[in-house]
Amino acid sequence: MSIADQSPLDVLAVYRLAPVIALGRVEDAAPLAEALVVGGLPIAEVTFRTAAAAESLRIMADCGDVLPIAGTVLTKDQASAAADSGARMVVTPGLNPVVVEHVLKLGLPICPGVCTPSDIEAALSFGLEVVKFFPAEAYGGVATLKALSGPYPMMRFMPTGGITPANLSSYLALKSVVACGGSWMVAPSLYEGGDFGPVERAVREAVTLAKP
Repeated sequence: MSIADQSPLDVLAVYRLAPVIALGRVEDAAPLAEALVVGGLPIAEVTFRTAAAAESLRIMADCGDVLPIAGTVLTKDQASAAADSGARMVVTPGLNPVVVEHVLKLGLPICPGVCTPSDIEAALSFGLEVVKFFPAEAYGGVATLKALSGPYPMMRFMPTGGITPANLSSYLALKSVVACGGSWMVAPSLYEGGDFGPVERAVREAVTLAKP
């Protein structure tokens, strides 16, 4: 079954890792998507932190082999732009009810950022099943996530923020964690010279670390 035929949350549950990408140049989108696919991690969370985000997301979506996710979406306009660019899921750093409602009306799954019980209850009020625990390390890491999972066993989390090869396994060991967001395997420094081989190698290593 191809990526396009699977729900975004099911894909994340299989690979257990979402590369968080900040692209400054549109021309890097296609080779980066190829490096992700060849490396064995066909997921791209393209953050809306740069002017190149929407077009880069469109290019990755058009390749058909990558799950295109829009990250760092802050407004309804950005959410609409993400949907127009082919995003199949939206991730936000916080829980803005206006943005959540808009994304759900667009027919896309959304994974809003949370870090408190009140945030989680707001997410539950929208019928959401997966949220982004962010910024994970800054808000207590694994210990906090364990504590939050106690009263909310129905909620699953995608911790992001400070996730590294050194702590990835400790997060993925939690039953409540569906996947982790990380950027080390797609850091711009790996391909600044135009060679995407280092990205492919870093992705392969990350895939090995994320295996159950």
